[in-house]
Amino acid sequence: MALNFFDQFLSPTHLGIPLVLIAMIFPWVLYPSPSNRWLNNRLVTLQGQFFNRFTQQLLLPLNQGGHKWALILLSLMVFLLSINMLGMLPYTFTPTTQLSLNMGFAVPFWLATVIIGMRNQPTAALGHLLPEGTPVPLIPVLIIIETISLFIRPIALGVRLTANLTAGHLLIQLIAT
Repeated sequence: MALNFFDQFLSPTHLGIPLVLIAMIFPWVLYPSPSNRWLNNRLVTLQGQFFNRFTQQLLLPLNQGGHKWALILLSLMVFLLSINMLGMLPYTFTPTTQLSLNMGFAVPFWLATVIIGMRNQPTAALGHLLPEGTPVPLIPVLIIIETISLFIRPIALGVRLTANLTAGHLLIQLIAT
């Protein structure tokens, strides 16, 4: 029995080997390896069909300019899907319940979105800092508040995602005991 309700989030080990290393290395088996054959095996064919269908569904609502994000979004989704599925194995945990992983994904993607938005459409990006119809005396205060909220957004989203995942696991642990 666990000594603490939060002991379930410790990295489990087996024979001194942290199981998170095995869980993070195992998805490489799922990635197709290039071959010079005309016909691939069934696994590579199924993976290719899955990737093509997933990319089509992902890019359906986007214009042509958004299609350049397909590779990074597809690799991110496959990584998250495989790592979360491996978290279902016994004696492993899901690394997405850790704040460091969530913040490691949140900050670079947020920063890329802000930089690309400022580069491609600077007036629209800066226009979000001041709502329409704002009284003149409130303009400096609102710009400061909106700028602070822009910089706090990835931290708030990462902490909220981690808290939701942790709360779900904690609730299951509470019900189980």
